[in-house]
Amino acid sequence: MNLYPLLPLRDIVVFPGMVVPLFVGREKSVAALEAAMAGNKDIFLLAQLDPGCDDPDRDDLYDTGVVASVLQLLKLPDGTVRVLVEGRDRATLQSLREESSANGPMLVAQVEPQEPVIAQSTEVSAMMRSVVDQFAEYAKLSKKLPQDAGGQLGEIEEAGKLADSVAANLAAKVADKQAVLSETDPLKRLEMVLSFMEGELGVLQVERKIRGRVKRQMEKTQREYYLNEQLKAIQSELGGGDDGEANEIAELQDKIDKLKLSKEAKAKAQAELKKLKTMQPMSAEATVIRNYLDVLLGLPWGKRSKLKKDIPAAQAVLDADHYALEKVKDRIVEYLAVQARTNKLKGPILCLVGPPGVGKTSLGKSIAKATGREFVRQSLGGVRDEAEIRGHRRTYIGSLPGKIVTNLRKAGASNPLFLLDEIDKLGQDFRGDPASALLEVLDPEQNGKFQDHYLELDIDLSDVMFVCTANSLNLPQPLLDRMEIIRLEGYTEDEKVEIAERHLVQKQVEAHGLKKGEFTLTQEALRDLIRYYTREAGVRTLEREVARLARKSLRQILEGKVKSVTITPENLDDFAGVRKFRHGMSDEENQVGAVTGLAWTEVGGELLTIESVTVPGKGAAKTTGKLGEVMSESVQMAFSFVKARSPAYGIKPSIFQRKDLHIHLPEGAVPKDGPSAGIGMVTAMVSTLTGIPVRADVAMTGEVTLRGRVLAIGGLKEKLLAALRGGIKTVLIPEENRKDLAEIPANIREGLDIIPVAHVDEVLARALTAMPEPVEWTEADDLATQPAPVAAAPVSSKTAH
Repeated sequence: MNLYPLLPLRDIVVFPGMVVPLFVGREKSVAALEAAMAGNKDIFLLAQLDPGCDDPDRDDLYDTGVVASVLQLLKLPDGTVRVLVEGRDRATLQSLREESSANGPMLVAQVEPQEPVIAQSTEVSAMMRSVVDQFAEYAKLSKKLPQDAGGQLGEIEEAGKLADSVAANLAAKVADKQAVLSETDPLKRLEMVLSFMEGELGVLQVERKIRGRVKRQMEKTQREYYLNEQLKAIQSELGGGDDGEANEIAELQDKIDKLKLSKEAKAKAQAELKKLKTMQPMSAEATVIRNYLDVLLGLPWGKRSKLKKDIPAAQAVLDADHYALEKVKDRIVEYLAVQARTNKLKGPILCLVGPPGVGKTSLGKSIAKATGREFVRQSLGGVRDEAEIRGHRRTYIGSLPGKIVTNLRKAGASNPLFLLDEIDKLGQDFRGDPASALLEVLDPEQNGKFQDHYLELDIDLSDVMFVCTANSLNLPQPLLDRMEIIRLEGYTEDEKVEIAERHLVQKQVEAHGLKKGEFTLTQEALRDLIRYYTREAGVRTLEREVARLARKSLRQILEGKVKSVTITPENLDDFAGVRKFRHGMSDEENQVGAVTGLAWTEVGGELLTIESVTVPGKGAAKTTGKLGEVMSESVQMAFSFVKARSPAYGIKPSIFQRKDLHIHLPEGAVPKDGPSAGIGMVTAMVSTLTGIPVRADVAMTGEVTLRGRVLAIGGLKEKLLAALRGGIKTVLIPEENRKDLAEIPANIREGLDIIPVAHVDEVLARALTAMPEPVEWTEADDLATQPAPVAAAPVSSKTAH
């Protein structure tokens, strides 16, 4: 038994033959070192079970340690001691006690040295060789060991020393190293270190792979390609193959086989699928082809909606959804009748033209319902790029098919009703002309082979029923030529009342959550609402006003003021507010130089007042009211006509030498144009110059020529509706428009005295309160009224000789 000062070690195990530096800070440990240096420099090194224990006793220490020699001791300024020790012999701890020394208390261990065991056999030699080879590999991978560390071990001949040297250099846990130190059999120690090295080698190899992968800085595409190749190789090794890609290819092939593709489309789809098979699945080109095939195979090849051929049922659907509009309904039913008989018809291109709010878009939905077609709506307002219609070529990044193909795919049938809404709002500038791209789409002779730039295939649109809507015919002539124009004029007052009672009131009652009996709008109140709160061709404003009444009524009901609301003409002002418009004539009394004309606008017909006065001047005509070029020319032409015919109308020509005419059209901020106010201009001028008032209950429309003929005008129904709304009794229209009266509703014809006129004389006879008397006139009369000429001063002339 030998006694040695004890130095407990926190997180290290020292082996025989191992030289290691230690930092010692605990008082007992420093005292033990001082005692060792004072004696024979031997000290007992023993690892702690718990590195966190500051004052270990017997139970906190392992049993087996190593007797070491202190080679060097250095005290540092902070009080810690740096010591260099060399392990010598294994020893087992027998007992432990605390003693006092000159430097303070210290631990003294009673130990029993272990004699080294010598093992020599073939198995030991083989094991030693394996350990040396394995350690050489470990040294290569570990950054903490020198590269030639494995070569130095080859010189050790004893198995025990080899095992200790290897264990000392391994990055293993304290418990594992202590197990090696405690083992006396050299062969077992070699097995243990070999096992530890194998585990560490696996970790080091993975670390090296990770370091190598992070270190390689590849360009992104190459890196993705490399990783995908690795993934494919791994899947191949695992036996999984390219299941995902193979399934996708199989699905696409299955779709191609099952769909009723055209011959051209099938060949194209097969060619694209063949390309896809040879490509890397994550490449950009493969994504483009995949998207192309999705679009191509998503089209409704051979899928058709079953069309309804029951004509009375279709008529019933149209009548239930829309009141009036008989001409449009007749056209739809005629189309259905032809379709029912022939089973095949090149889709007619209908264009519904009319002011806002008359039901053009909702009529498209009703046609789809009546014919049994799928309904697709595409708004063209603001579209300025023909690629919206035809699509982009696939060479562009992010290319897409056009709206025609996209909506056909969405419809899921090859014979839907395609509503092209607001076709007159198409943009046209240097960036593109979509109206020209629509020429092929809307031509029944060409759209059987419509080409989309994205698909580059012929798409058959001949089964599609195209319906367009527009507020005006401000469209390119070639596009207009391909469409059948159906005009939807504004509604009469009676029609608006019917529409409100059938549809609008009930719709707003349901929208506002009103119960049955809580809200009642009498017909008289409804008429007053139409007359005094709306001035429109359609019924949008009327619907908003009804919604306003419903909101105010609901509020009163919820506040507990009333249980139900009945709106009558007497209490309408309380709910709808101050009256916005005046119903009746624009002028209630006959005035000189004030004529009521009729104008057509995109939102319906309007009354147009024409005012004229004479001012001192020299026979010129001045115009105001933001008139367009055509209307300004119309004023000049009317003035010339009045000048030429002035004696016949009781006007002395001399008046034009001292008076100017000023013609004004009120609402000066609103642009006005067109020739149809010609007879109104003539009437206003004649009235002003003769002093004969114009009848306030007469309105007129018509273009006039220099010879006094009255020419035809357009928008007759809208103009007559405006006259009826304005309380006009008599309307003068051109004789050439007599034929259009057949299409005017009976209640308009009955509410107005419509008189066709062919010459300005007829207009004046009916519009003026009295016919002017002709005057006799000679040029001498005019000369007599002219101021005497001033004598000119003599002009001197010099002649050079």
